[in-house]
Amino acid sequence: MSAQKAAKAGKTTEKSSNLIPGATGDWEVVIGMEVHAQVASKAKLFSGSSTSFGAAPNTHVSLVDAAMPGMLPVINGECVAQAVRTGLGLKAQINLVSVFDRKNYFYPDLPQGYQISQYKQPVVGEGTVEVDADGETFSVGIERVHLEQDAGKSIHDQHPDYTYIDLNRSGVALMEIVSKPDMRSAKQAQAYVSKLRTILRYLGTCDGDMEKGNLRADVNVSVRRPGEPFGTRCEIKNVNSIRFIGQAVEVEARRQIDILEDGGSIDQETRLFDSAKGETRSMRSKEEAHDYRYFPDPDLLPLELTQDYVDGLKHGLPELPDEKKVRFIEAYKLSPYDAAVLVAERESAEFFEAVAKGRDGKTAANWVINELFGRLNKEGLAIAESPVSAAQLGAILDLIASNAISGKIAKDVFEIVWTEGGDPAEIVEKRGLKQVTDTGAIEAAVDAVIAANPDKVADAKTNPKAIGWFVGQVMKATGGKANPQAVNDVLKKKLGL
Repeated sequence: MSAQKAAKAGKTTEKSSNLIPGATGDWEVVIGMEVHAQVASKAKLFSGSSTSFGAAPNTHVSLVDAAMPGMLPVINGECVAQAVRTGLGLKAQINLVSVFDRKNYFYPDLPQGYQISQYKQPVVGEGTVEVDADGETFSVGIERVHLEQDAGKSIHDQHPDYTYIDLNRSGVALMEIVSKPDMRSAKQAQAYVSKLRTILRYLGTCDGDMEKGNLRADVNVSVRRPGEPFGTRCEIKNVNSIRFIGQAVEVEARRQIDILEDGGSIDQETRLFDSAKGETRSMRSKEEAHDYRYFPDPDLLPLELTQDYVDGLKHGLPELPDEKKVRFIEAYKLSPYDAAVLVAERESAEFFEAVAKGRDGKTAANWVINELFGRLNKEGLAIAESPVSAAQLGAILDLIASNAISGKIAKDVFEIVWTEGGDPAEIVEKRGLKQVTDTGAIEAAVDAVIAANPDKVADAKTNPKAIGWFVGQVMKATGGKANPQAVNDVLKKKLGL
């Protein structure tokens, strides 16, 4: 789960560990990305067709999507709003005037023969994303975010002699988020996409579901000697998982280094990553902007926004992960690492806050991160699928705080709630799990252990750390129900420590 994979925040530096050793010296990888995020909208960018996933082929296709003659696009205002929200979440410039262009190329699943996109005048300009990776924080510049329509899907595996076309995705709104070449390792690239996905999910502008193709990345990779100008880049198309992004960067960087060290040169091209073979392979030569013959779409007027409209959307933004992390550190006295883990997913942050309400923040964080997240990871469950609710976990913490149960018994109660459900307080009462705090009962158990182990008593008087053995024996004798602090206090008194 990504909620458990947030990295520690720290000072921005460029670590030498990011360099890749070669036969003739060290190399530096340079990475930029074009992340395609499907806009969270019920209808497509220029038609009212549904965007729902998994429908039968060609059932969510309007006349506009199929490029029937005479059909004119009509922009979906919610898609525009989602793009603006995304720009605001990325601390980017919102352009009050933007233009839709035609990006011309021929492919069977592009029925118009062009893609409606944005080129020189996108709706969102430059911004910044702060990313944590390898214990350090670094910035990735955002060059632009533009709206465009998705193409359809070509299906090659249903018949050996035919390719089938499904236009259900044709016209679905995408945000292309173009970064600057500010990443220097596979881990940084992975951390960047993870952080971007988190921001989009907080904003509600993209669900970030990479399995469905709702978030995918074109990864631009080049290598150079440290301090030298950028090398020739290759674009790895449509990488659809965080893990594959890291693998693709490492494989492509090594391929380029091997070529250069053998005296060859890198061809600028588009490549595909084959995860099964662990290699990238050539797809086509890399196109330049002039290859697409961009020109303003004559069917669409320039998109004009007012500052009041933008300010209204900004006012409605949720608390974003960076701000939430700062608040968690200050309000709950958490470490930067724990705060980063908790805010990595909006649902995880909300769960934690429900548990921590009116309770000790550090204790709540420890239980959510170590016990709950650990068990969710083991079972392969998302936070929304947790068998233990925030209210139940909070009730367990209340039992600990009131000395009704010890931390060890609390873990047993957690296990019972996880597997059987129920109210923690009732479970403790009905199963006789309440902690023994009666001093008389604890003294009796201590006296019995001391009487049975005179040799250990002498050892404890010369080595006070040996008291731990006595604590363990008393806890064992009481079925783990004795209050550990009370046991320690009684032992010290009885042993004269």
